[in-house]
Amino acid sequence: MSYIVIARKYRPQKFMEVIGQEHIARTLKNAIRLNKISHAYLFTGPRGVGKTTTARILAKALNCPNVKDQEPCNECSTCIEITSCTNVDVVEIDAASNRGIDEIRQLRENVKFTPAGSRYKIYIIDEVHMLTLEAFNALLKTLEEPPPHIVFIMATTEPEKVLQTITSRCQTFSFRLISEKDIVETLKGIAETEGVVIEEEGLVLLARAAMGSLRDAESLMDQALSYAGGELTAEKVSEVLGLIPKDFLFDYTTAFNENDVKEALSITENLITVGYSASRIFSELLHHFRNLLFAKVFGKKTEFMGFSD
Repeated sequence: MSYIVIARKYRPQKFMEVIGQEHIARTLKNAIRLNKISHAYLFTGPRGVGKTTTARILAKALNCPNVKDQEPCNECSTCIEITSCTNVDVVEIDAASNRGIDEIRQLRENVKFTPAGSRYKIYIIDEVHMLTLEAFNALLKTLEEPPPHIVFIMATTEPEKVLQTITSRCQTFSFRLISEKDIVETLKGIAETEGVVIEEEGLVLLARAAMGSLRDAESLMDQALSYAGGELTAEKVSEVLGLIPKDFLFDYTTAFNENDVKEALSITENLITVGYSASRIFSELLHHFRNLLFAKVFGKKTEFMGFSD
């Protein structure tokens, strides 16, 4: 069997598994429980925080014949087909490559037909902001008077580019960036399941580099594990991410404490010579001094630095 990357292998399959978006999961589950299903949803937020994943889970929850506590069973043929993107009643469209009016006209023709074997026919339109103006206008008519068996779930990283006439006809859910602490805990669970040893400081570095995107963190973890080939230390993670070695950061600290401008400039010049940009140096110094401040105040590594309590 071919290798499955971590981001795909550990993709959430239930609302309760989606990290950092509890407010959205709760609202959607309540809507299903109360039978208040909207004909159109708009999921907005940064990349890698669960928009498309949640769209698929919602599609399964709406069509699964064995729903329990508003969660899909993930065992029936409907759930399995939706997970593998082979269900005829759940259509995923990449708006970046299907952005023209002809594609939307075809969609308008298809929505007239009832589902083949499910409760709803669901269209998941990813990166919907990529549609042309003409395509948006063509879609608008369907959103104004949708057939009762149709549900649209649209996702975008740039909601400001979606026409307000479209947005006003959708229930909009704003996905948040995922905290470093939540990312670290998720990566730690994956490492335990995979049976690999990773230093917690290494996980913190991965979470920081991901900048709130769990998918990015999982991809970086995959890359780091391939590089290390075994136990993953913080030093090896730093090498993979191209981070400045800690020794240089502490040398900076000493130079600043001693008001040694010459030494600070020398360290900076050496780092630039080997390929680090000035913006990277200042960014890592800022984070380094932030961590030193928390360590001084609390006397230990704390959750504010991304570590477990």
